[in-house]
Amino acid sequence: MKNRVNIAMILIFIVLLTLLSRVYFLSIKSNTYYEELSKRNYIKKVYEVPNRGIIKDRNGVPLAMNKIGFSINIKPHLRSYKNKHKLDQIVTLINKHLPQYEKDKLYKEYKKLDSNYKHDFVKVIEFIPYDDFFDKYTIFNSNDDIKIKPEVKRVYPYGKNGSHIIGYVGKATKRDIENNDFSRYSGIIGKNGLEKYYNNKLQGKLGEKSIKVNALNKEIEVLDEIEPTSNNDLHTSIDIELQKYIQQIFEGKSGAVVVMDSNNGEVLAAGSYPEFDNNIFVDGISVKDWEAMRNDFNHPFTNKLVNGKYPPGSVIKMGIALSFLENGLKPDFEVYDNGFIKIGRRNFRCWKTTGHGRVGFTKAIRESCDDFFYKGSLEIGINKISKTLAKYGIGEETGIELTNEFYATNPNKDWKQHKFKQPWYIGDTINASIGQGYMSVTPMQIARYTAFLASGKLPNPHFAKDNFEEPKEIKFNPAHMKIIRKGMYEVINHKKGTATNYINSKVIIAGKTGTAQVVTIPQEEKVRMKESELEYYHRSHAWLTTYGPYKNPQYVVTVLVEHGGHGGSAAGKVVSQIYDKLLEMGYIKNK
Repeated sequence: MKNRVNIAMILIFIVLLTLLSRVYFLSIKSNTYYEELSKRNYIKKVYEVPNRGIIKDRNGVPLAMNKIGFSINIKPHLRSYKNKHKLDQIVTLINKHLPQYEKDKLYKEYKKLDSNYKHDFVKVIEFIPYDDFFDKYTIFNSNDDIKIKPEVKRVYPYGKNGSHIIGYVGKATKRDIENNDFSRYSGIIGKNGLEKYYNNKLQGKLGEKSIKVNALNKEIEVLDEIEPTSNNDLHTSIDIELQKYIQQIFEGKSGAVVVMDSNNGEVLAAGSYPEFDNNIFVDGISVKDWEAMRNDFNHPFTNKLVNGKYPPGSVIKMGIALSFLENGLKPDFEVYDNGFIKIGRRNFRCWKTTGHGRVGFTKAIRESCDDFFYKGSLEIGINKISKTLAKYGIGEETGIELTNEFYATNPNKDWKQHKFKQPWYIGDTINASIGQGYMSVTPMQIARYTAFLASGKLPNPHFAKDNFEEPKEIKFNPAHMKIIRKGMYEVINHKKGTATNYINSKVIIAGKTGTAQVVTIPQEEKVRMKESELEYYHRSHAWLTTYGPYKNPQYVVTVLVEHGGHGGSAAGKVVSQIYDKLLEMGYIKNK
């Protein structure tokens, strides 16, 4: 009997405990839960997008800025039969005062964006410039079914100047939004150039408001507010006046130009030509404009500074000469050049068909003797040459703030085996020794490598003023470098230098010309055709890379003219004008 009472008491206790737990849940826990749901119903989160940061040149001149204007937004749910007359009146009002916006397109835009679940006003016109709309503001703002919002639009005031550097913004795609939630609210994202590389800095951070609203979604009060970022500008090393000047003197040519501080890597100006107007991408490029750019054989949309892969031709010879010296060839090493070297059944010709006679290091650089490098490379071998060039940044990214930079190619035996499953031949070494064959570079790599030859350190090219890194220390024999620099000086200042007749600058500079073949010369062709006799797109690319002033190097100027033929004749005038401009603008302190 006693056991039964105990069991009954236990059962009663369990039932009471269960009831008490349920009461607690309904009165306390569920109240908290539903209170939270209630808050979601009447507290609305609103995000404020900060103005995109301005991209400025080194003197504070805006290169990418925001134009002030307005958007027109229409109240949602006006498509029903009951409210359609309101929508008709609004569309008619817009068309009357802003006839450039057609009624049919306004209806189409509204219907595309409106839905039963949408409670925010529908944006039918994204941007109207301030000056075009300000006098009409009161007409539209007095209508409760219309909301006028301030807007900004990205503008590139210098159009084509520096377009590949600055880049552009465009409408954010679904993929963009997946990777960058900010673009969900801004609607735009950096697509190219500095706009893309520094997108996170330029877009800043969202502002956020918690707003109490009533059942009709009318705002009652602001409960909490976080201000958006205001300090998101980008200060660059570019001088837009120099950039404009280079655009002017490079007009009609296709290629690339880099002007860089040889000591710290700051890029004063850089262009990939022909350029394009970034403004056409902000609202979405037309099919006609896109097809015109895509079908242009001069490839205006390709950023040749970092995405153009070219044979370096003779501008690589200084690096190869340094490899000869550091791998055992004596400074007094000489060859006799009679115009060609025979390997097996093939003749590898020097550019000078009669040959250069007896040639040492300085003369080989000064007169760009191919035969000297053919024979020296057979003494040293491709693997040692490749290892030396790698120290000077050949075959690696420079780190410049432009996305998708190419490595280009610094070939060796392992590279060819991996790439083509083929052995390396003697002929491959000979071709590589004069910057042909498998070897390729970008203009930015050549500018950086030239800065090393000038300063003895390998700088990190950069556009942002606060992105400076100490140049990379590279071991070299000063006596060897002295030989190389002497050769580069004589390229431009000796009566037999390959660029002497084409440089006319107030600044004393050193440099190297290069002719990079686009097509192979047939073996049966004993006398090479003149570049002017070739079809334009078969002509060699022309290089001229320089530093100056010679005794106190301050700047590197590297010029590539696509299908320009000889480096001196194609690029000499441009290089001379750039150095004179640097002197005029006060960048170069002595001659």
